[in-house]
Amino acid sequence: MNAADDKTIVREYFNSTGFDRWRRIYGDGEVNKVQLDIRNGHQQTVDTVIGWLKADQNLSELSICDAGCGVGSLSIPLATDGAKVYASDISEKMVMEAKDRALKTLGNGENPTFAVQDLESLTGNYHTVICLDVLIHYPQDKADEMISHLCSLAQSRIILSFAPKTCALSLLKKIGSFFPGPSKATRAYLHREADVVKILESNGFSVQRQSMTRTRFYFSRILEATRS
Repeated sequence: MNAADDKTIVREYFNSTGFDRWRRIYGDGEVNKVQLDIRNGHQQTVDTVIGWLKADQNLSELSICDAGCGVGSLSIPLATDGAKVYASDISEKMVMEAKDRALKTLGNGENPTFAVQDLESLTGNYHTVICLDVLIHYPQDKADEMISHLCSLAQSRIILSFAPKTCALSLLKKIGSFFPGPSKATRAYLHREADVVKILESNGFSVQRQSMTRTRFYFSRILEATRS
């Protein structure tokens, strides 16, 4: 499969069977044990990022691009806390769900601003660019291109999460336990942290903070990098 195929598969998946599945996972309704574990893991990743941003005590002054916003799990709380948020996702259905959730939480307003876009078509300049749980859908060469493009949009900082390529996780993926059963997505690509750091550094960024979210079925390495 080439990169274009991957993007098409991801878009179609999250506009069809994947949409209902992940809307439930990212919601608060009843789900199975695996989906609950993934929900909790994803929320831990979101909470870590929000904690970093709040710790800097300037959230209300920031413009933030949430690239691959899903149903708005990160965008909505950031907008609630005063950040100016531009949120996008490759899936039209995900964006519609995010808009509905923002409306219920924030009422009528223009923040966050939502759009249906893939990462490569994003434009503009933002203080901080954030991309959580997206790179898992793309192989390393395509991920490198995406990270480089996101770096070009970031004035000061980029925050990424990815499933780290370790011996243990590679084995789990090989035996089909990484996203088991009904929670399985399209494909799960693991990325070496050294490769991600290298592409960040080649774009003029250096890692400042890092964290690891680890549950039974959810694994996410989080890196915050700032312009050197």
